[in-house]
Amino acid sequence: MTVPNFVKAKSEGRKLTMLTAYDFTWAGLLDAAGIDSILVGDSLGNVIQGHSTTLPVTLDEIIYHAKCVMRAVRQALVIVDMPFLSFQVSPSQAVENAGRILKETGAAAVKLEGGVNQAQTIAALTAADIPTMAHVGLRPQSIHRYGGMKIQRDKQGLLADARAAQEAGAFSVLLELVPRDFAAQITRELTVPTIGIGAGPECDGQVLVSYDMLGLTDGFHPKFVKHFADLRAEATRATQQYIAEVRSGAFPDNAHSHR
Repeated sequence: MTVPNFVKAKSEGRKLTMLTAYDFTWAGLLDAAGIDSILVGDSLGNVIQGHSTTLPVTLDEIIYHAKCVMRAVRQALVIVDMPFLSFQVSPSQAVENAGRILKETGAAAVKLEGGVNQAQTIAALTAADIPTMAHVGLRPQSIHRYGGMKIQRDKQGLLADARAAQEAGAFSVLLELVPRDFAAQITRELTVPTIGIGAGPECDGQVLVSYDMLGLTDGFHPKFVKHFADLRAEATRATQQYIAEVRSGAFPDNAHSHR
Protein backbone atom coordinates (compact mmCIF):
# COMPACT_ATOMS: atom_id res chain seq x y z
CA MET A 1 0.00 0.00 0.00
CA THR A 2 1.35 3.39 -1.05
CA VAL A 3 -0.01 6.88 -0.45
CA PRO A 4 -1.32 7.15 -4.06
CA ASN A 5 -3.02 3.75 -3.77
CA PHE A 6 -4.50 4.77 -0.42
CA VAL A 7 -5.99 7.91 -2.02
CA LYS A 8 -7.17 5.98 -5.09
CA ALA A 9 -9.25 3.63 -2.95
CA LYS A 10 -11.87 6.37 -2.52
CA SER A 11 -12.56 6.72 -6.24
CA GLU A 12 -12.65 2.93 -6.52
CA GLY A 13 -15.25 2.69 -3.76
CA ARG A 14 -13.03 0.42 -1.67
CA LYS A 15 -13.20 0.87 2.09
CA LEU A 16 -9.85 1.38 3.81
CA THR A 17 -8.86 -0.43 6.99
CA MET A 18 -6.49 0.94 9.62
CA LEU A 19 -5.41 -0.18 13.08
CA THR A 20 -2.76 1.02 15.51
CA ALA A 21 0.44 -0.87 16.30
CA TYR A 22 3.38 0.02 18.50
CA ASP A 23 5.72 -2.97 18.32
CA PHE A 24 7.20 -5.61 16.04
CA THR A 25 4.96 -8.53 17.02
CA TRP A 26 1.57 -6.84 16.70
CA ALA A 27 2.58 -4.94 13.56
CA GLY A 28 3.61 -8.18 11.89
CA LEU A 29 0.35 -9.85 12.84
CA LEU A 30 -1.81 -6.99 11.52
CA ASP A 31 0.24 -6.73 8.34
CA ALA A 32 0.03 -10.46 7.64
CA ALA A 33 -3.74 -10.31 8.20
CA GLY A 34 -4.01 -7.83 5.33
CA ILE A 35 -4.62 -4.47 7.02
CA ASP A 36 -4.32 -1.54 4.58
CA SER A 37 -2.63 0.85 6.99
CA ILE A 38 -0.97 0.84 10.38
CA LEU A 39 -0.99 3.95 12.54
CA VAL A 40 1.81 4.31 15.06
CA GLY A 41 -0.42 6.41 17.24
CA ASP A 42 0.39 8.64 20.16
CA SER A 43 -2.33 6.54 21.80
CA LEU A 44 0.70 4.55 22.92
CA GLY A 45 0.74 7.07 25.76
CA ASN A 46 -2.47 5.45 27.01
CA VAL A 47 -2.20 1.75 26.14
CA ILE A 48 1.58 1.27 26.37
CA GLN A 49 2.79 3.89 28.85
CA GLY A 50 -0.28 4.06 31.09
CA HIS A 51 -0.85 7.82 30.91
CA SER A 52 -4.33 9.32 31.08
CA THR A 53 -3.69 11.44 27.97
CA THR A 54 -1.47 11.37 24.89
CA LEU A 55 0.31 14.58 25.86
CA PRO A 56 3.41 13.07 27.53
CA VAL A 57 4.49 11.11 24.41
CA THR A 58 7.74 12.49 23.00
CA LEU A 59 9.10 12.59 19.47
CA ASP A 60 11.92 10.20 20.37
CA GLU A 61 9.41 7.74 21.83
CA ILE A 62 7.17 7.74 18.76
CA ILE A 63 10.23 7.26 16.54
CA TYR A 64 11.36 4.30 18.67
CA HIS A 65 7.98 2.58 18.36
CA ALA A 66 7.73 3.34 14.64
CA LYS A 67 11.13 1.70 14.09
CA CYS A 68 9.84 -1.44 15.81
CA VAL A 69 6.73 -1.45 13.63
CA MET A 70 8.62 -0.90 10.40
CA ARG A 71 10.84 -3.94 11.02
CA ALA A 72 7.73 -6.13 10.73
CA VAL A 73 5.64 -4.50 8.01
CA ARG A 74 5.81 -5.74 4.43
CA GLN A 75 2.58 -4.49 2.83
CA ALA A 76 0.69 -1.93 4.93
CA LEU A 77 1.03 1.85 4.67
CA VAL A 78 2.62 3.01 7.94
CA ILE A 79 1.58 6.43 9.22
CA VAL A 80 3.16 7.95 12.33
CA ASP A 81 1.51 10.43 14.70
CA MET A 82 3.28 13.69 15.38
CA PRO A 83 3.24 14.08 19.19
CA PHE A 84 2.13 17.14 21.14
CA LEU A 85 4.44 20.13 20.60
CA SER A 86 6.34 18.44 17.77
CA PHE A 87 4.53 20.55 15.15
CA GLN A 88 2.57 23.33 16.89
CA VAL A 89 5.43 25.81 17.38
CA SER A 90 6.05 26.57 13.69
CA PRO A 91 5.84 25.02 10.22
CA SER A 92 9.63 24.78 10.09
CA GLN A 93 9.66 22.86 13.37
CA ALA A 94 7.04 20.51 11.96
CA VAL A 95 9.03 19.88 8.76
CA GLU A 96 12.18 19.15 10.74
CA ASN A 97 10.44 16.75 13.13
CA ALA A 98 8.37 15.02 10.45
CA GLY A 99 11.53 14.67 8.40
CA ARG A 100 13.17 12.93 11.34
CA ILE A 101 10.24 10.53 11.56
CA LEU A 102 10.42 9.51 7.90
CA LYS A 103 14.22 9.50 7.77
CA GLU A 104 14.79 7.48 10.95
CA THR A 105 11.88 5.03 10.73
CA GLY A 106 11.25 4.44 7.03
CA ALA A 107 7.52 5.14 7.49
CA ALA A 108 5.63 6.68 4.56
CA ALA A 109 3.59 9.45 6.17
CA VAL A 110 2.78 11.42 9.28
CA LYS A 111 -0.48 12.47 10.92
CA LEU A 112 -1.07 15.70 12.80
CA GLU A 113 -4.05 17.09 14.68
CA GLY A 114 -5.64 20.19 13.19
CA GLY A 115 -7.42 21.71 10.23
CA VAL A 116 -7.72 25.45 9.73
CA ASN A 117 -5.26 26.16 12.52
CA GLN A 118 -2.62 23.86 11.00
CA ALA A 119 -3.24 24.49 7.29
CA GLN A 120 0.02 26.41 6.91
CA THR A 121 1.91 23.56 8.57
CA ILE A 122 0.24 20.92 6.40
CA ALA A 123 1.16 22.95 3.33
CA ALA A 124 4.78 23.20 4.48
CA LEU A 125 4.97 19.45 5.05
CA THR A 126 3.49 18.55 1.69
CA ALA A 127 5.77 21.09 -0.01
CA ALA A 128 8.66 19.16 1.56
CA ASP A 129 7.25 15.92 0.05
CA ILE A 130 6.16 14.62 3.45
CA PRO A 131 2.75 12.93 2.99
CA THR A 132 0.44 14.20 5.72
CA MET A 133 -2.86 12.98 7.13
CA ALA A 134 -4.92 15.54 9.04
CA HIS A 135 -6.91 14.75 12.20
CA VAL A 136 -10.06 16.78 12.85
CA GLY A 137 -13.08 16.49 15.11
CA LEU A 138 -12.06 15.47 18.61
CA ARG A 139 -8.31 16.08 18.87
CA PRO A 140 -6.85 14.17 21.85
CA GLN A 141 -3.92 16.58 22.16
CA SER A 142 -6.50 19.32 22.88
CA ILE A 143 -8.27 17.27 25.54
CA HIS A 144 -7.90 19.90 28.27
CA ARG A 145 -9.57 22.53 26.11
CA TYR A 146 -12.50 20.20 25.39
CA GLY A 147 -12.78 19.10 29.01
CA GLY A 148 -12.93 15.42 28.09
CA MET A 149 -13.77 13.03 25.26
CA LYS A 150 -16.79 14.81 23.79
CA ILE A 151 -18.59 14.50 20.47
CA GLN A 152 -17.75 17.47 18.26
CA ARG A 153 -20.94 19.13 16.97
CA ASP A 154 -19.68 22.34 15.37
CA LYS A 155 -20.70 21.38 11.83
CA GLN A 156 -19.36 24.47 10.10
CA GLY A 157 -16.11 24.29 12.05
CA LEU A 158 -15.64 20.63 11.14
CA LEU A 159 -16.33 21.30 7.47
CA ALA A 160 -13.92 24.25 7.49
CA ASP A 161 -11.19 22.12 9.13
CA ALA A 162 -11.60 19.25 6.66
CA ARG A 163 -11.65 21.56 3.63
CA ALA A 164 -8.62 23.52 4.86
CA ALA A 165 -6.66 20.31 5.43
CA GLN A 166 -7.43 19.03 1.94
CA GLU A 167 -6.65 22.37 0.30
CA ALA A 168 -3.33 22.49 2.16
CA GLY A 169 -2.36 19.13 0.67
CA ALA A 170 -3.40 16.48 3.21
CA PHE A 171 -3.81 13.13 1.45
CA SER A 172 -6.46 11.98 3.94
CA VAL A 173 -8.50 13.33 6.85
CA LEU A 174 -9.21 11.37 10.02
CA LEU A 175 -12.55 12.24 11.65
CA GLU A 176 -12.87 11.47 15.37
CA LEU A 177 -16.07 11.59 17.44
CA VAL A 178 -18.12 13.37 14.79
CA PRO A 179 -21.89 12.85 14.30
CA ARG A 180 -22.58 10.39 11.53
CA ASP A 181 -24.43 12.84 9.28
CA PHE A 182 -21.64 15.41 9.61
CA ALA A 183 -19.03 12.82 8.70
CA ALA A 184 -21.11 11.66 5.74
CA GLN A 185 -21.32 15.21 4.38
CA ILE A 186 -17.59 15.80 4.84
CA THR A 187 -16.85 12.51 3.09
CA ARG A 188 -19.02 13.48 0.14
CA GLU A 189 -17.40 16.90 -0.17
CA LEU A 190 -13.76 15.82 0.05
CA THR A 191 -11.87 14.23 -2.81
CA VAL A 192 -9.38 12.63 -0.39
CA PRO A 193 -10.34 9.67 1.82
CA THR A 194 -11.86 10.16 5.24
CA ILE A 195 -10.98 7.69 7.99
CA GLY A 196 -13.47 7.51 10.81
CA ILE A 197 -13.24 6.66 14.48
CA GLY A 198 -16.58 7.20 16.14
CA ALA A 199 -17.78 8.95 12.97
CA GLY A 200 -20.13 6.42 11.38
CA PRO A 201 -19.99 4.03 8.42
CA GLU A 202 -20.13 6.59 5.61
CA CYS A 203 -16.43 7.43 6.00
CA ASP A 204 -14.09 6.03 3.37
CA GLY A 205 -12.37 3.87 5.97
CA GLN A 206 -12.17 3.09 9.66
CA VAL A 207 -9.49 3.06 12.35
CA LEU A 208 -9.49 1.70 15.89
CA VAL A 209 -6.86 1.34 18.56
CA SER A 210 -5.92 -2.32 18.15
CA TYR A 211 -5.85 -2.92 21.89
CA ASP A 212 -9.47 -1.78 22.08
CA MET A 213 -10.54 -3.77 19.02
CA LEU A 214 -8.97 -6.94 20.45
CA GLY A 215 -10.52 -6.49 23.89
CA LEU A 216 -7.22 -5.99 25.68
CA THR A 217 -8.04 -2.69 27.40
CA ASP A 218 -9.95 -2.54 30.66
CA GLY A 219 -12.43 0.09 31.80
CA PHE A 220 -12.65 1.87 28.44
CA HIS A 221 -15.91 1.18 26.62
CA PRO A 222 -16.90 4.06 24.31
CA LYS A 223 -19.87 3.46 22.04
CA PHE A 224 -17.76 3.47 18.87
CA VAL A 225 -15.47 0.59 19.96
CA LYS A 226 -16.43 -2.95 19.03
CA HIS A 227 -14.51 -5.79 20.65
CA PHE A 228 -13.80 -8.29 17.87
CA ALA A 229 -12.14 -10.57 20.44
CA ASP A 230 -11.74 -10.81 24.22
CA LEU A 231 -8.00 -11.31 24.45
CA ARG A 232 -7.84 -9.82 27.95
CA ALA A 233 -9.98 -12.66 29.29
CA GLU A 234 -8.04 -15.28 27.32
CA ALA A 235 -4.67 -13.92 28.45
CA THR A 236 -5.89 -13.90 32.06
CA ARG A 237 -7.10 -17.50 31.75
CA ALA A 238 -3.81 -18.65 30.23
CA THR A 239 -1.75 -16.86 32.89
CA GLN A 240 -3.81 -18.39 35.68
CA GLN A 241 -3.37 -21.85 34.14
CA TYR A 242 0.39 -21.27 33.88
CA ILE A 243 0.56 -20.24 37.55
CA ALA A 244 -1.46 -23.28 38.62
CA GLU A 245 0.63 -25.76 36.60
CA VAL A 246 3.95 -24.35 37.81
CA ARG A 247 2.82 -24.47 41.43
CA SER A 248 1.47 -28.00 41.09
CA GLY A 249 4.53 -29.28 39.25
CA ALA A 250 2.55 -30.10 36.11
CA PHE A 251 4.72 -27.73 34.08
CA PRO A 252 7.29 -28.31 32.81
CA ASP A 253 6.57 -32.01 32.16
CA ASN A 254 8.62 -34.52 30.16
CA ALA A 255 7.34 -33.11 26.87
CA HIS A 256 8.73 -29.70 27.77
CA SER A 257 12.07 -30.83 29.23
CA HIS A 258 15.38 -31.69 27.60
CA ARG A 259 17.20 -34.99 28.04
